[in-house]
Amino acid sequence: MKRFVLIGAAGYIAPRHMRAIKDTGNTLVAALDPNDSVGIIDSYFPESAFFTEFERFDRYVSKLKRNSIPVDYVSICSPNYLHDAHIRFGLRNGADVICEKPLVLNPWNVEGLLEIEKDTGKKVYTILQLRLHPALQELKRQVDAAPPGKVFDVNLTYITSRGNWYFASWKGDVEKSGGIATNIGIHFFDMLHWIFGDVIENHVYVRTHDRASGFLRLDKARVNWVFEHQPKHDHRRREKQ
Repeated sequence: MKRFVLIGAAGYIAPRHMRAIKDTGNTLVAALDPNDSVGIIDSYFPESAFFTEFERFDRYVSKLKRNSIPVDYVSICSPNYLHDAHIRFGLRNGADVICEKPLVLNPWNVEGLLEIEKDTGKKVYTILQLRLHPALQELKRQVDAAPPGKVFDVNLTYITSRGNWYFASWKGDVEKSGGIATNIGIHFFDMLHWIFGDVIENHVYVRTHDRASGFLRLDKARVNWVFEHQPKHDHRRREKQ
């Protein structure tokens, strides 16, 4: 049985991590979130320690290590801009790390993580959920079986609808989320890379708080992509009625 700690226990995705830890026969020994609305923990690990302050969480994890019951995995569900720091925390505490995408917002930070992996002998793993989708696995088989030199034309448009809370949260802050192409689009970029190969060209045409578009030239595809956020309610329209 492996010991996990969870950073970002009050977020949308955290319950899936808790369930995965439980379903694989492991245990959650501590969780961290500045928001204390985390009653969901009781459904999985009511005995887990919980902290709202990183400093106390850090001290607890260090205490476990000193008492020869170190943490095996740090599971990270915190806002995107904190991933880099939280990954470093996990590696430096001698744990492997499981982190939601994106691992970092700036590509040069990956080099620093690689160095810490080398120094500690621990690894960082990210969530690649679209690679498990049966329809996408079948698409990959078809692309892999295509004649050599075949290049596919792909138009990818993804429009999501969220309430006004979205732009008031960290997800609507480009400095914290990386913007819509990073926060939402990254799952699709991973899928495209997995199916169609390495990036040859990358152009961004539009990048605003609620819309991004561009072009990717991959080994086996030319991809025009658009990601857009549309609010669930248009208050201006309601006022005119």
